[in-house]
Amino acid sequence: MQATQYDLIVIGAGALGTFHAYHAAKRGWKVLLLEKDEKPSDATVRNFGMVIPSGMSQGKWKEHGRRSMEIYKSIQAEFDITVRSYGSVYLASNQTECILTEELATLNEQEGYPCEMLSKEDCLVKYPGLRASYCQGGLFFPGELTVEPRRMIHHLIAYLREQYKLSYKPNTLVKSIEYKTDRCWVETSGLEKYSSTHVILCSGREFKLLYPHLFAKSAIEVSKLQMLQTTPMQEYVLNGAVLGGLSIRRYESFRECPSYEPLQAGEIDTVFKKWGIHVLFKQAQDGSIIIGDSHEYADVNSTDALGYEYKQVIEDIILQEAQRMFRFPHWNIARQWNGFYAQCKEKDIFHHQADTNVQIITAIGGKGMTASASLAESTIQKLFN
Repeated sequence: MQATQYDLIVIGAGALGTFHAYHAAKRGWKVLLLEKDEKPSDATVRNFGMVIPSGMSQGKWKEHGRRSMEIYKSIQAEFDITVRSYGSVYLASNQTECILTEELATLNEQEGYPCEMLSKEDCLVKYPGLRASYCQGGLFFPGELTVEPRRMIHHLIAYLREQYKLSYKPNTLVKSIEYKTDRCWVETSGLEKYSSTHVILCSGREFKLLYPHLFAKSAIEVSKLQMLQTTPMQEYVLNGAVLGGLSIRRYESFRECPSYEPLQAGEIDTVFKKWGIHVLFKQAQDGSIIIGDSHEYADVNSTDALGYEYKQVIEDIILQEAQRMFRFPHWNIARQWNGFYAQCKEKDIFHHQADTNVQIITAIGGKGMTASASLAESTIQKLFN
């Protein structure tokens, strides 16, 4: 039987893969999106759902973040993919963090990215329950976005199927990719065969099924995150993304501030450093608060060592710092989970030509929700041209 033919096959239906499918389908290509699981269930749905270019370094990734926001909003205008424009804020807890927020504000003003310095009093009014003993001021980015992480990708796929006739096949495990007779051939574990002009593999943290020899020699590592979510708080509103002083000391954008090194801003308490903890909040549409997170790392060849267990010691540290920052109506925890994402230690992303017309694009790290839409657009533009 002749294989169904496509212009592009994308393997992996997380944010990175699905946005590649979106940009190709939007250009009129015939696109097949394959997902090995029943539905996307890894990093794309196990995160805060924050689209915050403010945390990214100046240059390429900041621009990808800004362009991604435009793409999110353009789709949202046609189809609800849960995008909300509530902004994001970085709350400074001491003088060092205040200096860094002021310097980052200056850098963003110079490049025309809207932001606003908030006084301590401004923050206390804008964010109910914020403790005066914690907050010394804040830096607000009014245009930044949030999405519902457990729903966004499913809405996006539904939009692509409806608007652009995307072919989507979940529960489809790809076992081989081969280029021959001027086409790429994809075979699944169910022995289905598909052919296309191009294949893009966005494998997330799956490195054992396809091209394991390439990944084994790569500089990829996997980060294990730990997050939790309260029960709904119906009478309480916390708009947008809220990040604390530990995020100021961790994020790439603040590391570029002139005072970051002189003030030794990277030096934090050992208990936070051990588990890679920085504390941030986002309220979901049902009124619950998502709180996190932590970071444990393992080399690509040792990812099983991370395990799947949820560590109570990490939750205790996160909640202690969270309660130092906010006085919420309650702290009833409804669910806890681990998230995993891959990142490249030597480069900002793993982009490899595995075969003729077969590209691997993965290990985008924690930038996936913010930058994938634009990064995928640039990839498809190069293929189209």
